[in-house]
Amino acid sequence: KITESETDDKPTVTEDIAKTIGQDKPPDALDQALSGLPPRWKNWVIRGIFTWLMIGGFGLIIYGGPLALMITVFLVQVKCFAEIINIGYAVYKMDNLPWFRSLSWYFLVASNYFFYGESLVEQFGVLINNVDFLPFLVRYHRLISFSMYIIGFVWFVLSLVKKYYLRQFSLFAWTHVALLCVVTQSYLIIQNMFQGLIWLIMPVMMVIINDIMAYVFGFFMGRTPLIKLSPKK
Repeated sequence: KITESETDDKPTVTEDIAKTIGQDKPPDALDQALSGLPPRWKNWVIRGIFTWLMIGGFGLIIYGGPLALMITVFLVQVKCFAEIINIGYAVYKMDNLPWFRSLSWYFLVASNYFFYGESLVEQFGVLINNVDFLPFLVRYHRLISFSMYIIGFVWFVLSLVKKYYLRQFSLFAWTHVALLCVVTQSYLIIQNMFQGLIWLIMPVMMVIINDIMAYVFGFFMGRTPLIKLSPKK
């Protein structure tokens, strides 16, 4: 017999998780304009429109130069991290536990400071030296990074609730894996950009073309879905 106390600290997957995380929907005006098409072809047209809009937007960002691309990479990093944290938050139903989201975002800031604190000095040295407090942050970068992590860890320990240790430690690990995957990749992407924009543009274009062609071939000739997460491929 399993008592309620034995199941309280375990992750629970319910039907409202997708609603909690959110799903993308086309604009109402576009949906109404294409209402005469069959659902299959309406989805095709909507995807085609937004594909060209996103490709055009990416072209404008490339035209903006390395700084625009760096800002874009950073914004994508923040968005990806938010999505991953929201999934963990929804799956573990953490509404009644303190500080999970605040701690997650704090560790994101600390991780970005650790990765970028010293590496961007060569590219932005003039700007850093012209701002009073920035040289201090660079000079004592490793000490500050270590202190920020220790503060975050102590904050996490103080936020522990006796009944939910397993759940909170699981989400603590979830946050660190998300940081490893997201922040490390964005850092390496930006470092590659300093060796030439081709090292960013080429991999991105390969992913875009592969994704588009997987959908096109799946739409016209596919019979077996590649993965349930993207059943049109």
